Amino acid sequence: MASLYVSPHPDDFRSLLALLAAEFCPSSRPRTITEDPPASLNARSRPTLVLGSGEGDSVLSGTSAVAWYLASQGKGAGVDAKQQSQVWQWLSFADNELTPVSCAVVFPLMGMMGVDKKLQQSSRAELLRVLKVLDQALEPRTFLVGESVTLADMAVATAVLLPFRYALEPPDRKVLTNVTRWFTTCINQPQFLKVLGKISLCEKMVPVTPRTNAAANANAANASPAADDASATANGPPKTEAQLKKEAKKREKMEKFQQKKEMEEKKKKQAPTEKKAKPEKKELGVITYDVPTPPGEKKDVVSPLPDSYSPQYVEAAWYSWWEKQGFFKPEYGRKSISEPNPRGVFMMCIPPPNVTGSLHLGHALTNAIQDCLTRWHRMRGETTLWNPGCDHAGIATQVVVEKKLMRERGMSRHDLGRENFIQEVWKWKNEKGDRIYHQLKKLGSSLDWDRACFTMDTKLSYAVQEAFIRMHEEGVIYRSKRLVNWSCTLNSAISDIEVDKKELTGRTLLPVPGYKEKVEFGVLVSFAYKIDGSDEEVIVATTRIETMLGDSAVAVHPDDTRYQHLRGKTVLHPFCDRKMPIVFDDFVDMSFGTGAVKITPAHDHNDYDVGERHNLAFINILDENGLLINVPPPFLGMKRFEARKAVLQALKDRGQFKEVKDNPMVVPVCSRSKDIVEPLLKPQWYVNCADMGKQAADAVREGRLKIIPDHHLKTWFNWMDNIRDWCISRQLWWGHRIPAYFVTVNDPSAKPGEDMDGHYWVSGRTEEEAREKAAKRFNVSADKIALRQDEDVLDTWFSSGIFPFSIFGWPNETQDLNVFYPGTLLETGHDILFFWVARMVMMGLKLTGKLPFKEVYLHAVVRDAHGRKMSKSLGNVIDPLDVITGISLEGLHAQLKDSNLDPLEVEKAKQGQKSDYPSGIPECGTDALRFALCAYSSQGRDINLDVNRILGYRHFCNKLWNAVKFAMKTLGDNFVPSEKAQLCGEESVTDRWILSRLSAAVGLCGAGFQAYDFPTITTAIYNFWLYELCDVYLESVKPVFSKAEEDGASQRQALVCRQTLYTCLEVGLRLLAPIMPFVGEELFQRLPRRRPQDNPPSISVTPYPETDEFCWHSEEVDRQMEFVMTVVKTIRSLRADYNLTKTRADCYLQCIDSETVSLVDKYSLQIQTLSYSQAIIPLTANQPVPEGCAVAIASDRCTVNLMLKGLIDVEKEVAKLMTKKGDLEKQMEKLTEKMAKSDYKEKVPVKVQELDAEKLRQSQIELEKVKEATDNFKKMM
Repeated sequence: MASLYVSPHPDDFRSLLALLAAEFCPSSRPRTITEDPPASLNARSRPTLVLGSGEGDSVLSGTSAVAWYLASQGKGAGVDAKQQSQVWQWLSFADNELTPVSCAVVFPLMGMMGVDKKLQQSSRAELLRVLKVLDQALEPRTFLVGESVTLADMAVATAVLLPFRYALEPPDRKVLTNVTRWFTTCINQPQFLKVLGKISLCEKMVPVTPRTNAAANANAANASPAADDASATANGPPKTEAQLKKEAKKREKMEKFQQKKEMEEKKKKQAPTEKKAKPEKKELGVITYDVPTPPGEKKDVVSPLPDSYSPQYVEAAWYSWWEKQGFFKPEYGRKSISEPNPRGVFMMCIPPPNVTGSLHLGHALTNAIQDCLTRWHRMRGETTLWNPGCDHAGIATQVVVEKKLMRERGMSRHDLGRENFIQEVWKWKNEKGDRIYHQLKKLGSSLDWDRACFTMDTKLSYAVQEAFIRMHEEGVIYRSKRLVNWSCTLNSAISDIEVDKKELTGRTLLPVPGYKEKVEFGVLVSFAYKIDGSDEEVIVATTRIETMLGDSAVAVHPDDTRYQHLRGKTVLHPFCDRKMPIVFDDFVDMSFGTGAVKITPAHDHNDYDVGERHNLAFINILDENGLLINVPPPFLGMKRFEARKAVLQALKDRGQFKEVKDNPMVVPVCSRSKDIVEPLLKPQWYVNCADMGKQAADAVREGRLKIIPDHHLKTWFNWMDNIRDWCISRQLWWGHRIPAYFVTVNDPSAKPGEDMDGHYWVSGRTEEEAREKAAKRFNVSADKIALRQDEDVLDTWFSSGIFPFSIFGWPNETQDLNVFYPGTLLETGHDILFFWVARMVMMGLKLTGKLPFKEVYLHAVVRDAHGRKMSKSLGNVIDPLDVITGISLEGLHAQLKDSNLDPLEVEKAKQGQKSDYPSGIPECGTDALRFALCAYSSQGRDINLDVNRILGYRHFCNKLWNAVKFAMKTLGDNFVPSEKAQLCGEESVTDRWILSRLSAAVGLCGAGFQAYDFPTITTAIYNFWLYELCDVYLESVKPVFSKAEEDGASQRQALVCRQTLYTCLEVGLRLLAPIMPFVGEELFQRLPRRRPQDNPPSISVTPYPETDEFCWHSEEVDRQMEFVMTVVKTIRSLRADYNLTKTRADCYLQCIDSETVSLVDKYSLQIQTLSYSQAIIPLTANQPVPEGCAVAIASDRCTVNLMLKGLIDVEKEVAKLMTKKGDLEKQMEKLTEKMAKSDYKEKVPVKVQELDAEKLRQSQIELEKVKEATDNFKKMM
């Protein structure tokens, strides 16, 4: 076992990093030792990791090496080469950028030595600068690398741990929004909490008393080889004279520090008016829309826009206006839906949510994607219909209403009777059933509500009845007695999707409805059957010992030599006189247990098949309530799990019990009632799926039906090619009652029939029709026929399977059916590919002869930020409305009280909520939620959704808001846009570039929608608005507008610039509108129109930008601007290196050739503006650069020379660089020495060797840069 040597000091962040990395590799966590490593290991610092436990073990020493090794064991160092290099980059950032400056700020507060005084003076400003770089990097991200915690987060979080504890006051944290959000997320992860405990953030920066021996930290900061040797416990040996001197110096230093703080306080009191305090950064607040607007009337767009974006203001009033104007109806803008539309027809039906349901994030994802697609098709001018609907959800609804009846009136459904109970369900549906529709409207879903359908409506119920009768008459639906998934609590068969598979690792006690005590599962019981007429016995094993009462055989493999002599023999049942054959069957696994298996054909799916093959007795030992039948006393009438104990004891009493042992297994649990599902033999109605399944598979194989993404094809073919018949009977009252009647013939010529005999069942639209069919079949008069309608209802998936055509009035020929069937697209989650999608395809082909849609797009399943399935017991189920409007942590906790969780699960869920949402969920708004869901929706199987990232998109909305406000102010009140977006030929290079980028964004969005690649669309929109329009274009054109009044040429240039800016705003908002409809509409309504007389009234019916109109993409212009931005970033980086925050410096750009010189000339104004330079002076390769410049290479074509002479303290900079040079040389010497050891290549893991080589290479590059900078400065002295 590996041993990890760490410092016991609670603030030693280097040891804390190693401990964190160890927490993230639970399978190979090392033993932790808080002592110095033994001298024999030659380890000069802590943390040290010893791999193994004997002589000659590999030893890793130093934080980076130890942490990397540990993290890589648990995939915390990145999942691929790209992520690993990103993690390494952040490790380097933590080591070289953050740690020195963090220590420089905090260690003086702790009264420590060994920190450079010069560095201390500017340390706080430097720390904030470095953290702002980190803040910018974290803006669009939850974690630094990938979608979960990696070593990058651990390293950077531990590097900023001390500043957050002791130095970063609330105003600092307000400025560093993203860093604070990320740091809080990290420290609330369970692994962080285990290592760090609860972290209290700094309220005021004051001197602090170190919590134990501070020497460990001082040494850690110096990063010396003996970083931990000086670390001694508080009760260590007597102090030496040298140590006492050191402590005296510390005290002296602390006194000076306190004197300095006192002086600062005095200054503040003496001259409070001398310096105006900077206003604190204002947090995004709540602004409401207060203009009285009747529902359906247009929102006020004349009043000025509020100062900042607020979802409550933006999302008010728009939806009811869109709905009243009819924008969501396919009839909008055309005389008739039947008139040919050259743009085509787009039709999609909603996956009908359960009438009992309330919105969860899965619904939100489905609706965000579907609404984006619908709005895009509508804006493209297609005849567009997105049809809403709701599913009657047989079991779910019946359970809800039954519970309500019992709670309010103390009655069961049987007390009421079938008809009265169904009336109660309709009453509940009419009161509560449209709640989910209101939630869908809140999400901005542009559904045609006039066409909303409910699966129990008369129109849809008629279609269900017709579908059953046609398929029954054709013989596709038939009656049979087979094993079904039975819920004893619901007294009904349930579908596979309603069975949760609970995985157990071994013996587990589970709660079961109707039992006071928990029931044991996850054990394998072995017992013996005696061979008839012999002393021999056969040992078998089972996880359900009570089912042995229904055994009718023992099976062994035909090739098993151990049992060949038992051919033709029987075994004796110990509790009755049943003799059971030993059968030989290939399904038996010879290697499992004894190779002999008990066979219970009536209570196990595999055994059922064996029973069919060998013509065994099917002995049903359970009734519908889970009580034992057809068994001898004392077991007769027992509850199934009480019989489990009784049978076990009886076997022990007879001496036939052998052993019980833990056994990993999967237990089937009813998702509705939480009962254990029993396989039970019942006569039911089945759909023969063999031919329909083949047709569905062939439709995909032949390309007539496309499934996207194609990695789901394997699942599709696996299901369709191995499809089983579908049980469609449900023993419920709420649902479509099966239109089938059992026939009794009152005539001696006809034999009485049995329930499972299909010959005695007829179907009919009315009882009269059924009676006529029966009379004809049995060749008797109608008056001799007595009918009994089946009590059962149809599986909910049956009515869902015909939803794409039943909503349009099938089987009647209607205008809607002719225009909108078949549909264009079916979009849903991949988890119901078989349960719903496959059945729609099969039933569409069977009943209409047409595929119900041309394409199927399957989105991923939403999981939480840690990749866990959404589960109430984990506390990670999030209501999208809580994300839209915000909710406190207390509010989240309160929701758990209304759930059905037991107290232990509630506590666990609360801890989950506290970890993920320590401050609750902030108000993000609908647009930010939709944008985040689309951004996450890569074509994979899972989406790990982090609420903090959604908040990042709310900030994006705010930037968008401010950009449009600034731009409109720049355009001015009298601005009139040209009638058409086109180039006039007078555009500046910046205008040409931004129009090129706009055209590229148009192309990317169009291609993204075509390919269902939503992250491409969101990235294109985000990058265009934020990084191209706001960061570059708006900044670079400011001088154009400031000089606009100087002369005619400047005025003309400003006018052209305004037209370009307007085009960017107007087209940019149209690109955004399908994903962010509310903020898109709000801002679009404020813009002037190109052709006010015939422009569409809403952005939702305005044409979507297309590449044939916006065809200005120029790769040459993009390349030129890319070069310009490289130069700008290099100048900015140099300015930051030398802390030139406000001072403008001359910049000499030395170019490799005349072509580059002319390019710099062409863009000199843009470079000067964007880099905050005093002047841009291009130089050829031969022209000398003035002395006193800092140098940086921008590219192979251009070197940046920033004039520093007279702007900075040269001696101070040289001193800093010399210190850094010394540190680097020490690091390199230590590394080289380590790598030169004779046993290095044999003992050190290859990964660590690679890291060492990379670290040495990076240090070499850094040293060269330091030397070059030092030489530059010396020339200035």
